[in-house]
Amino acid sequence: MDTEEIFDRLKPLYLHEYFSTERNPFYILISTVLSQRTRDEVTEVASRRLFEHYSTPIRMVDADIENIEALIRDVGFYRVKAGRIKEISRILIDEYDSQVPASMDELLKLPGVGRKTANCVLSYAFLEKAIAVDTHVHRISNRLGLVETTTPEQTEIELQKQVPLSYWREVNELFVQFGKTVCKPLSPACEVCAIEDLCAKKEKKK
Repeated sequence: MDTEEIFDRLKPLYLHEYFSTERNPFYILISTVLSQRTRDEVTEVASRRLFEHYSTPIRMVDADIENIEALIRDVGFYRVKAGRIKEISRILIDEYDSQVPASMDELLKLPGVGRKTANCVLSYAFLEKAIAVDTHVHRISNRLGLVETTTPEQTEIELQKQVPLSYWREVNELFVQFGKTVCKPLSPACEVCAIEDLCAKKEKKK
């Protein structure tokens, strides 16, 4: 399959997500933690609201946890995430001079941070070549036939083999937008899909 053709067709169709212009590593880190099991539009509103009050690790640590909970209460598991945000902020202050680390190994040491979150930080904040695999990327990659995997971790590994390095940073942004608007989980809009002719699912229907 021509993976470059897939991304070249999708790029002109989708506006950039807010992460594309937001380069604050702390904002991206906390926003991605908030995004876990939460709709993107809810995450964006909650993140903006939280950072209007507490925009640095020091301010976050000094904040009452009840105030943080109130600001993010629309996201899933908001009480757990409020605690993680406080803990992450404390670690950043104590161990990283209030800076977000720019390496996968160090990011994975932070509570609530898995490979998807770490890759989002590396890709969007530090402009590193990384593939952040969320539910959209995992689903669409398998549906298109780019990979045959059962977990996001496996999908990341296989996409690194299939996708040219120059496209790695675009995978998450394009597939998230594509997955929300066209290639939906239950009722994909194949009739308006710009890459339907490249889709393995279409071939299986024949």
